[in-house]
Amino acid sequence: MRNSTIFSIKNTVFLVFLSLLFLACAEEKKRETTPTKEIALQQETETEQQLINPAGKTIQARFNTPKNYHRIPLEATHFGSYLRKLPLKKFNSAVKYFDGREKYNNNVYISVVDMEIGTRDLQQCADAVMRLRGEFLFEQNRLQDIHFNFLSDGKPRYFKKYAKGDHSYKKFRRYMNYIFAYANTASLRKELAKVPNIKDIQVGDVFIQQGNPFGHAVIVVDVAQNSQGEKIFMIAQSYMPAQETQILVNQNNQNISPWYVAEEGTLQTPEWTFKSSDLRRFKD
Repeated sequence: MRNSTIFSIKNTVFLVFLSLLFLACAEEKKRETTPTKEIALQQETETEQQLINPAGKTIQARFNTPKNYHRIPLEATHFGSYLRKLPLKKFNSAVKYFDGREKYNNNVYISVVDMEIGTRDLQQCADAVMRLRGEFLFEQNRLQDIHFNFLSDGKPRYFKKYAKGDHSYKKFRRYMNYIFAYANTASLRKELAKVPNIKDIQVGDVFIQQGNPFGHAVIVVDVAQNSQGEKIFMIAQSYMPAQETQILVNQNNQNISPWYVAEEGTLQTPEWTFKSSDLRRFKD
């Protein structure tokens, strides 16, 4: 009986010792891992701050390129130059729907293009792409080049024919709404030229899918490259229902967000998944 009691006491002491040892190890591990997580979070925040200039009022001014990358030079009359200079709303502004409601930002967008979209549910995904293209051509006074195909017959509708001599901006906006009502991702995709290699991506290119019943489109609003010729790009979208055009974040690579790496395969955006083979280009 006495031996049994002694054994029981020794057993209890041993278990207490093991428990204390475990707690000590756990505390030490906590002290080791917590600073690492804090450092990682701090580094991520610093990277984001380096890439974003909240005071910038255009795409080019607000978003810096990652280290060792530089923007590809473009002529002033290039579609890409127009896109880089798109005006942005104040940093941290919310995207608004056509009816004035705000779109909750669940890590989808980082900035909002400052451009009215009207009060009708018209300017959705492909419509926003056509709107930007049309605005660029109108600004360049290339009125004869403003045309988009209808879904019904695949034929172009020209602004100059629609305008009947009235080339005012007000008439242009009416024309764009007319286009939005009868064109969509399917008609726009057929109108654009395929870009065989994503490594040839340019500002103004479009990732576009023809869906059933719905597709989606995002437009490339900036491109940069490094000394090895590797490219990164930035994209913008509208969505359903009609909403302001927004610069998308890269949820899969926060270190370079809002930039994306130009590579073959899948392009995962916050609200749609594309393939590199979905890349298209406007025909000048």
